[in-house]
Amino acid sequence: MKRILVTGGAGFIGSHLCDTLIAQGHDVICLDNYFTGSKHNIRHLMGNPYFELVRHDVTHPYFVEVDEIYNLACPASPIHYQYNPIKTIKTSVMGAINMLGLAKRIKAKILQASTSEVYGDPLIHPQVENYWGNVNPIGIRSCYDEGKRCAESLFMNYHRQNQVKIKIIRIFNTYGPRMNPNDGRVVSNFIVQALKNKPITIFGDGNQTRSFQYIDDLVDGMLRMMNSRDDFLGPVNIGNPHEFSMLELAKQVLDITGSRSKIVFEPLPEDDPTQRQPDISLAKKELNNWEPKVQLREGLTKTIEYFDQLLKKQE
Repeated sequence: MKRILVTGGAGFIGSHLCDTLIAQGHDVICLDNYFTGSKHNIRHLMGNPYFELVRHDVTHPYFVEVDEIYNLACPASPIHYQYNPIKTIKTSVMGAINMLGLAKRIKAKILQASTSEVYGDPLIHPQVENYWGNVNPIGIRSCYDEGKRCAESLFMNYHRQNQVKIKIIRIFNTYGPRMNPNDGRVVSNFIVQALKNKPITIFGDGNQTRSFQYIDDLVDGMLRMMNSRDDFLGPVNIGNPHEFSMLELAKQVLDITGSRSKIVFEPLPEDDPTQRQPDISLAKKELNNWEPKVQLREGLTKTIEYFDQLLKKQE
């Protein structure tokens, strides 16, 4: 049994990670300020004696004795991270400094949940880890993109200067149950619109692509990265290398839901990437042949069932 701290543990990804760590027999401290996380995501764990929930904001120092830290705290959807861009940058940067300081003091291993957004609107395709990216440092998405890039820099420098044991993953588009229905992400948008028989809004011409991985595959990749050899620091892409256009995704959602929704097209937002696809060769090599296993239709079906039940409760 390890004692493990998960920041952002009541969020979409964090709650699934907490589930898996508890199932493996670990002692888990879930840290969240509920800006985008929710107690509903982890309430089924509340009675477990090995699960502890702490309301705390990572922009302030936190002191605890643990063996490992997963640093997930940060709003990750454009609607949420653009709501308070200064707070978003502070969460990425101050959160990283506080958690790295904690890891340094207690000699814990720490994993940073970085993002494919560090690549910006990429000029190479698919994206490999040694690509430095094409990011607008002053655009409306920069609070998130540059915040995460700075956090990666902090992790590397804490390792070089203070020998902190670090791991960095770059998460590509992930979906599944417990996504926030109002987070503005394409999967949740399409599903909610389809279930309500409202028009499905596609920004641009629908040919821009994303690579969608189901939450279970991401959590598996995170655990493998934390347990990988000590001298493999990352960053490593964790995502699905199979590309889908927005139009293909919309048609899949319409087919599974049997919705009467029509597809409508809206202008593309500023700095919205036209392509996003990970090269996962490094993950396969270093993480015991890791690759996504859940197919899009299977994952969408599970996610749609979750949203269907959620929307019925809200009626």
